[in-house]
Amino acid sequence: MSGHSKWSTIKRKKGALDAKRGKVFTKLNREITVAIKEGGPNPEANTRLKIAIQNAKGANMPKDNIDRAIKKASDADADSYFELTYEGYGPHGIAIYVECTTDNQNRTVQNVRHAFTKHGGSLGTNGSLEFLFERKGNFQIQKPVDFDEDEFTLEVIDGGAEDLEVEEEYVTVTCAFEDFGKMQKKLDEMNVQVENAELQREPANRLSLGDEEFVKVMKLIDALEDDDDVQKVFHNLEITEAQMELI
Repeated sequence: MSGHSKWSTIKRKKGALDAKRGKVFTKLNREITVAIKEGGPNPEANTRLKIAIQNAKGANMPKDNIDRAIKKASDADADSYFELTYEGYGPHGIAIYVECTTDNQNRTVQNVRHAFTKHGGSLGTNGSLEFLFERKGNFQIQKPVDFDEDEFTLEVIDGGAEDLEVEEEYVTVTCAFEDFGKMQKKLDEMNVQVENAELQREPANRLSLGDEEFVKVMKLIDALEDDDDVQKVFHNLEITEAQMELI
């Protein structure tokens, strides 16, 4: 099994830097709030909250911060956030899908539109890029000391894994959208510590660009990810090992 975890690797590195600026914690706080508003404050009865807490721990968010976020979100007067998606094209025809969590739709759409326009892209209508992306479950796992790739592969296939990427320190497991819960349960049964679990939008095809064009597209993606209202940014840009070093 082989996958396309380059972007996962990049996001993991970027996440470590963003965490220092507090951006990752802001986004995780919002995900915890939305999860609690949707399914209550008990993580054992609320899978989305359980995963949000798991991801917060994986991002080294202090336990006190997590507890405060849960307490604040459980308050009847807590801020209400809603989820929005935006679709558009970046420079050189790169498709970009943006998922947001916000308490102010006007502010968010203005910021997203400004980022697209400033960096040579154009915001499209909702649904215009839906056919280019397929929803997948993605699990990033820090490789255990006693990791046995063959045994692990057989186990996760039983849980619905479609793809497995083994790196030096991490293992990335991909499954179908409808198998996300099943895969999460299987990893729990295997006592595997998941560092990050999320639903992604995997492009059907990826486009390759030269280094100069690549850098221009990444400026748009970075601008979007720097917005506190933006939770995730997906795209169909193919990234080479050499281009990873340019980021």
